[in-house]
Amino acid sequence: MKKFFIKGGSSLSGEVEIQGYKNSAGAILAAALLTKEPSVIDNLPKCADILNEIEILEKIGAKVIWLDGKKIKIIPKNIDPEKIPFDLFEKMRISVLLIPPLLHHFKKIKVPHPGGDKIGLRPITTHLEAFEDFGIKVEERGRFYCFEAPKKLRGKRIVLKEFSVTATENAMMLAAVAEGKTKIEIAAAEPQVQDLGRFLEKMGTRTKGLGTHTIEIEGRKQLRGGTFKISPDPIEAVTFFIAFAISKGRGKIKNVNPDHLTIFLRKMKEVGVNFKVKRREILIKKSENLRATKIQTLPYPGFPTDFQPMTSVLLTQAQGKSLIHEPLYENRFQHLHELKKMGADIEITDPHRALIFGKTELFGNKINSTDIRSGAALVLAALAAKGESIVEGIEQIERGYENFDEKLRKLGAKIERV
Repeated sequence: MKKFFIKGGSSLSGEVEIQGYKNSAGAILAAALLTKEPSVIDNLPKCADILNEIEILEKIGAKVIWLDGKKIKIIPKNIDPEKIPFDLFEKMRISVLLIPPLLHHFKKIKVPHPGGDKIGLRPITTHLEAFEDFGIKVEERGRFYCFEAPKKLRGKRIVLKEFSVTATENAMMLAAVAEGKTKIEIAAAEPQVQDLGRFLEKMGTRTKGLGTHTIEIEGRKQLRGGTFKISPDPIEAVTFFIAFAISKGRGKIKNVNPDHLTIFLRKMKEVGVNFKVKRREILIKKSENLRATKIQTLPYPGFPTDFQPMTSVLLTQAQGKSLIHEPLYENRFQHLHELKKMGADIEITDPHRALIFGKTELFGNKINSTDIRSGAALVLAALAAKGESIVEGIEQIERGYENFDEKLRKLGAKIERV
């Protein structure tokens, strides 16, 4: 098992450039299979989940050509769903996004259950109900789902039962190849959903309502290939923002879209972080006397659940009592148990609420990553702690971050892979 060995106490400084958004890339790569024409995707993050998804595309028959370090050309001819590598498919939640394009071309497919972070119950019931609303037959057989699409998909009114990002994306891809118009209500509005909508437009669809909770798509019988640049990763931007703030450092975060961080940046002003937003950059100065706050995670444009673990770490260094309310997932507080080992004063009142009492001094310890974002949060805690820490399970972190330790080292962090 790979680990990070971290010596805390260094004040970070310098510039960091944010990678392409992993969550956008997952949907865009899947959507490229909706056509048989080539597509070019730029600003791809080379994190493990995306590299694994590209490997799945290659194994089922797509030709992938790297045009440079971040750009690929996908030629989706000769696709064969019988060649799906089940081991890779089961590793990632984003695998579920491959179902619409495979159904579009083959009508009957069988796939294993998708994987992903262990942050709580994450059934794909909302996805399955959307498929059935399009007239697709769904059957669960052991560890597999079997799908059978009608000869002709027709546009529908789809009402999702929750603001599910991947269910929205799946409905959008089906709508893109359905005859007529589809209206998706209670749709997710996150930046990755907006990215997918813009890519589908480049492929030939007409789309209304991106960034809102009602999306309308007019499908096309045949989509063309598209060229698309993935937006910057807001979660990585938040991770480095807090890395600078918690280490009392100063630096510049480049290649960022501040519009995707509105509620987070508002909270950081409340907490007392000293920063300035420019067009595509955020400048952070040394921040002292941080203040407690209340965080409630909500669907976009609310405070995203993926920002919560890193923000929780920062609040251990804020004066007063902070409340974290996490209504979306019941296992999203696993990092808090690890923070308590490091000396944080935290009371988990129920699976969805926690109180953080600050300011408390953190001390190095042996801690474990259970998912991508909790792992990144624990690295931030180790950077702020006195002494040395070992962060285990870093394979989880590498699923969503490219060269995380290398970027931190360039900013002055004492972090080594062991």
